[in-house]
Amino acid sequence: MHLPELAAEDDRCEVVLLAGRRESRLRTLCDRFGVENYTTDFSAVLADPQIDAVCIATPHPLHVEWGVKALEAGKHVFMQKPLTAKLDEADAMVKAVEKSDRIFLCLPHFSDEIWTIRRMIQEGRLGKIASARARTSHGGPEVYYREILQIFDEPPTDDLWFFDSKQAEVGALFDMGVYAVARLVALLGSARRVSAFTATVEKPTDLEDTATLILEMANGALATAETSWCDPGRTWALSVHGTEAKVEAPRYGAVDAQIFSPTALDRDNAPIQADKLEITEKKGTAHHHFLNCIERMEQPELSHVWAARHVTEILLAALKSAAIGKSGEIYSEAEAPDEIASS
Repeated sequence: MHLPELAAEDDRCEVVLLAGRRESRLRTLCDRFGVENYTTDFSAVLADPQIDAVCIATPHPLHVEWGVKALEAGKHVFMQKPLTAKLDEADAMVKAVEKSDRIFLCLPHFSDEIWTIRRMIQEGRLGKIASARARTSHGGPEVYYREILQIFDEPPTDDLWFFDSKQAEVGALFDMGVYAVARLVALLGSARRVSAFTATVEKPTDLEDTATLILEMANGALATAETSWCDPGRTWALSVHGTEAKVEAPRYGAVDAQIFSPTALDRDNAPIQADKLEITEKKGTAHHHFLNCIERMEQPELSHVWAARHVTEILLAALKSAAIGKSGEIYSEAEAPDEIASS
């Protein structure tokens, strides 16, 4: 994702250095994307004065460590998801952003579809939101890694850190469920309580490979977030149900979203009018949005550190809820502080 999107922004930025643990992969990527230099020393990236911004795509247990170091070195930061699996690390990242004057964007970034639906909700076009559902799931990280090995012409391996609880710390909920939860938060705002069930259906791990969450949102709506590593058909579904209309994106990014509204309010079986969602909000790719934020020197409106911290709290509370069989309270806010939001 990162290098192709950045290549499309070559009139505004230049990728000057790649850092990673495998020199052979770095050479391949440099050749493919015309990057002149690489290093296996992450510290060298932060020490380079010509570098203005970094994209951190390490395994997530290393995100906050290098995110904080990058901000302290004066770099803008584009952070892969999830932010972290530890609430104290999320708090440390928030403090680092608040101390810095640099831009910090944390995935997930949201498509123009999500931004448009968010605007519709804000304008009251769906009425009062009663419920919503988001599902983000695929066939598992081993499918992704098989493709990676093919890209780099490397032999097959069973060494998959995603399934190792000591290395990965968390499973499908943080890996894929983060998208579903973040979309619901982007559309509906902060959550106040979560109840969850998790299961290990098929994957060779003691981490969860499937999860379902019920969220009580601060605005009174109920939302369901679903995820799984056991869905090779891949699902990126979204639906938002209001008192006047609903929006459905049955296969996110592949099938046009539609707005459904009643043709009459005095007949239970009156035909439902279906209209294609007209995209009115256009933010572009994640890196395009990141560069726009840097040029304006404004933190992202949605994919900022405070929202990432809120989503982290939701995911951790969900894991605890599944473990003890009780709902968990959420105490943070998804919104940026007033002085940031109004800047």
